[in-house]
Amino acid sequence: MPPVFDTIPPNDIRLWGRQTVKLRHNLAQRDDLFSDESLAKLVETVPVERIDITTMEDDPSIWGHVDRAEQPGAKVLDAVRGGRVWINLIAIEKADPRFADLLAQMYDELEGAMPDFKTFKRKLGLLISSPTARVYYHFDVPGQGLWQIRGRKRIWIYPATEPFLPPTGVENVVRSVSTEELDYQPWFDDYAEVIDLEPGEMLHWSLNRPHRVSNLDGFSVSLTTEHWTSEIRRSYAMHYGNGILRNKAHWTPRSSSLDGPAFWAKVGMTAAWRKTGMEKKHTYQRLLSYKVDPDAPLGVVPLDAKDQVVVKL
Repeated sequence: MPPVFDTIPPNDIRLWGRQTVKLRHNLAQRDDLFSDESLAKLVETVPVERIDITTMEDDPSIWGHVDRAEQPGAKVLDAVRGGRVWINLIAIEKADPRFADLLAQMYDELEGAMPDFKTFKRKLGLLISSPTARVYYHFDVPGQGLWQIRGRKRIWIYPATEPFLPPTGVENVVRSVSTEELDYQPWFDDYAEVIDLEPGEMLHWSLNRPHRVSNLDGFSVSLTTEHWTSEIRRSYAMHYGNGILRNKAHWTPRSSSLDGPAFWAKVGMTAAWRKTGMEKKHTYQRLLSYKVDPDAPLGVVPLDAKDQVVVKL
């Protein structure tokens, strides 16, 4: 298998995990994985719980999940090209061994260049999206990377501090009582890093930074990577413990330290709380309220209420 990276510059190694880093990769050359034929087959064959097709309008509140409606993969790609559709193939490494090998190679090369970077619980997502598609303001709990294969994207990355990222927003997500979406105000853009991503480039930014994405032109294909490290796990435990204190003990946490007696008390409290099963978790499901239609202006059409389908995750 050809290398993912020809080189990882020393300065980017020093900045990894602390600042936004853009690297060059060779994945855009992998036609065996990212040709139209390969993508169409994946869309047809991955299990329904691992494919999330969404559509969106200009108003962020108007979006929905889409039923493939047994359309052939090539027709779904036609809908993506001509409409406003975003396909997320989730944990694709579990559905196709080629992507499992690729995920291992990605992190083998990164960890080989950065001996202190040790990861676990890795995931690989495959994104296929329309020229006008977008992802609204949100943040990710684990570490992440965005790898552009085809088309171009613009990403806005915001500080991981208030008011861009309220502590309660992080706490509720790590406790699985809400999703990753956050309140967004247009003036936030004045404080964002704005980066254009071309085919053959990947982007990594520091933990939990909110971001949003718009495609710039062309049929877009990207990969997303997720990973955990010991430091990310400590951050998760701290936020989880703070969430318990704030919501169950009605105590406003004063510390976000990842060490010391207070931190380790939160680790113990988090472990005990999760073990009891007392946290009422949000039940995630998708309501398929649209279906793919390559001839429609947005590539989809609404479903009547009686035809809508719920996919439990």
